[in-house]
Amino acid sequence: MVRVRIAPSPTGIPHIGNTRTALFNYLFAKHNKGKFILRIEDTDRKRIVQGAQEAIVEILDFLGIPPDETYIQSERMDEYKKHAKILLDKKLAYEKEGAVWMKIPENQIFSWTDLVGNKSISFKSQDVEDFVIIKSDGFPTYHLASVVDDHLMNISHIIRGDEWISSTPKHLLLYKSFSWTPPFFAHLPVILGKDKKKLSKRDGAESVLDYGNEGYLRDALLNFMVLLGWNPGGDKEIMSMEEMIRLFELKDIGTVAPIFDLQKLTWMNGEYVRMMDNKKLKASLLEFYSQDKDVTDFLKGDPKTLDLILDLAKTRMKTLKEFKDLVLPKIPELSEEERGIAKTLLKKLLVIKNWNKTTILSAMKEVLAMHKAKGSVLYKIITGFEKGLPLPESLEIAGKEKVIEMLKRLAI
Repeated sequence: MVRVRIAPSPTGIPHIGNTRTALFNYLFAKHNKGKFILRIEDTDRKRIVQGAQEAIVEILDFLGIPPDETYIQSERMDEYKKHAKILLDKKLAYEKEGAVWMKIPENQIFSWTDLVGNKSISFKSQDVEDFVIIKSDGFPTYHLASVVDDHLMNISHIIRGDEWISSTPKHLLLYKSFSWTPPFFAHLPVILGKDKKKLSKRDGAESVLDYGNEGYLRDALLNFMVLLGWNPGGDKEIMSMEEMIRLFELKDIGTVAPIFDLQKLTWMNGEYVRMMDNKKLKASLLEFYSQDKDVTDFLKGDPKTLDLILDLAKTRMKTLKEFKDLVLPKIPELSEEERGIAKTLLKKLLVIKNWNKTTILSAMKEVLAMHKAKGSVLYKIITGFEKGLPLPESLEIAGKEKVIEMLKRLAI
């Protein structure tokens, strides 16, 4: 049976790169009807960040990729000490300065075929140094704890970032020292920023929870992350979770480091917004704006009017966070010239008998021609912003009485 794991250390909040690795593990497990395991590797006690472990669980829950099993390494200390003693008894490890060190044998080659790119990777033992397996504080290092746990938990495939390639010879040595069969390895190319350097916060190395707080949708984040290094062939970019699970295979992971593109994520999020029906979009907006009474009151207004507004908002929204400024106007600070344009607009709209987007657009064009002004000034007058929903359509939905009342207040 396929059994994979993610092994985050609670020394910080995982960013989108770590979470992409979790998603790949989850998809591989589900594609093969296997198990996806979460193992909290909390043995580096000095670097633990309060709340990080909870954030790891929250991220998986937010994305809808829960683990089938969960383990915490600090609760498994006896296993690591027992296995370190085996290595000491075999004279394969030694004690120095209160720590236990693994001895690197001479004239050996550590090699494996990596499932990303199906490439052969090898290291000579003279290029690998002795390494600590139990620290002086009694806690195991990643090397020992991960190998012991991967064996005892029957992990079949290790899918992790390629920064772990240089550690794999040490892990292979441990497997050999215990007479265990190693799992398959798949090392994922690291995600880069637009400057082709390791992804930084400036480029978008944030937690998916941060992106959720900015109004990005779960399904869009999943879809965007899966394409950071994986391509099932063809030019299909919008995929449901069911499609990802059905299509996901390790052979389709590229060997070139993917580039994180925030513009693409934002575009994709907009596509997902447009695919939502109004009922689902309203529910998402109510959840996102749960602490904002102005927006929740608006969303609980007349259902027919709200449906028209949501249809219109979908054409311009890229994130949920943009909704408020699109639909709730603010009082603008107008110059004398802009106040004059507002007065002209009021006069033109007052005489409209058949109130619809066509007659409204015609009046707006006349106003702009008379004042030799740009359309953005009308947005500013009506919404308080320089862009927003299509004005003729939104004014038609708002109704003549409401629009005239608003303009009268501005044009005084």
